Amino acid sequence: MLSTMLVEIGMLFAFAVRAVGATVRTVTGRRLAWRECATQLWFLAHVTTVASGLVMIPLGVGVALQIGSLADQIGAGSYSGAVVAFLIIGQAGPLVCALIIAGVGGSAICADLGARTIREEIDALEVLGLPVLERLVVPRLIAVAVVCVLLNSIVLVIGLGASLLVHVLVLDGNAQSFLRNLVQFSQPSDFVVSGVKALSFALISGVVASYKGLTVKKGAQGVGDAVNETVVLSFVLVFIANLAITQFYPLIVSVNGAY
Repeated sequence: MLSTMLVEIGMLFAFAVRAVGATVRTVTGRRLAWRECATQLWFLAHVTTVASGLVMIPLGVGVALQIGSLADQIGAGSYSGAVVAFLIIGQAGPLVCALIIAGVGGSAICADLGARTIREEIDALEVLGLPVLERLVVPRLIAVAVVCVLLNSIVLVIGLGASLLVHVLVLDGNAQSFLRNLVQFSQPSDFVVSGVKALSFALISGVVASYKGLTVKKGAQGVGDAVNETVVLSFVLVFIANLAITQFYPLIVSVNGAY
């Protein structure tokens, strides 16, 4: 069991290296399949935008209520805006994007490539001498990266807006104090690292989904199994990557606070 898992991890890592290399060659060589990339961009944006907003609204409300109540109990209610900013910008926003991209977009990518694999379309492309990675995988990686970064910006606005409304309307807080502490304790690098997290999580989800889709076996049942494995494995790798980035970020950038 352990040896099988190690082999799977090794094959996934090798595929990731090949996919990154194909992406660099495609972009620098100006051989990107623009139509496929635009199709994937529209599809991913269409299926993830509303879902991310609907997930982020209750999350922002919950964070504001919990942090606001706790801050009032210890006499630090005026600092709830800063704490909410740390949580939403540094953690909640990128993770919501990653989970939606992995759960919705990643599963769709895996199912699409898996269906092509069991119909032997992938084998046909290889026989014709067409590079599968450059024609199918690279456009999906670029699309998922662009959509996740843009989605992260939307999610941050929704989350912070929902938290501000709860802070003012429910907890009887002061909007000026909330925004002042938000600006005081956050800095541009916080938003940069949030975008870096979103980009990293998107590439992880895209690579895992593409790998699972191209290595499907056992027909239609294998496609369903691959989709389930894609979602679970993407979630695990995303949380590991989030922990690593969060731990290394304070060592690189001098921050005003910590996540």
